[in-house]
Amino acid sequence: MNKVILMGRLTRDPEVRYSQGEPAMAIARFSIAVDRRRSNNGDGQTADFINIVAFGRQGEFAEKYLHKGTKIALTGRIQTGSYTNKEGQKVYTTDIVAEEMEFAESKAASAGNNGGYTPAANNQSFGNSAPAPADDGFMNIPDGIDEELPFN
Repeated sequence: MNKVILMGRLTRDPEVRYSQGEPAMAIARFSIAVDRRRSNNGDGQTADFINIVAFGRQGEFAEKYLHKGTKIALTGRIQTGSYTNKEGQKVYTTDIVAEEMEFAESKAASAGNNGGYTPAANNQSFGNSAPAPADDGFMNIPDGIDEELPFN
């Protein structure tokens, strides 16, 4: 089985070309930066830069909606190949052929590329008095709440 699942941000705008066949098919090429988990020796977080190619409708989707910095989730397959360059050297390639793509964050988060949620701004705009999240990422539950919590 040859199946790949990735989530990352586009490192550049997609380059889209159309085949000369009838009907013309979109071929989009771009790369995404996929974060690695921290290693045990504390080297910090690094990223892999993975080349993606999308054909047909997926290529048209990339052309219309994707741009540098957009966070996407995709499934696809690994495709390897080779060619001989102008200097006569054999070059080996590895690409991910995208079969399904979707946005991995909201449009608002993507616009700021903050990748997160800003509760203070949202609470003010809707007049909501919900408490802001604590530093540990969990919301503080105010004392004296009269309702039951929705879980046991």
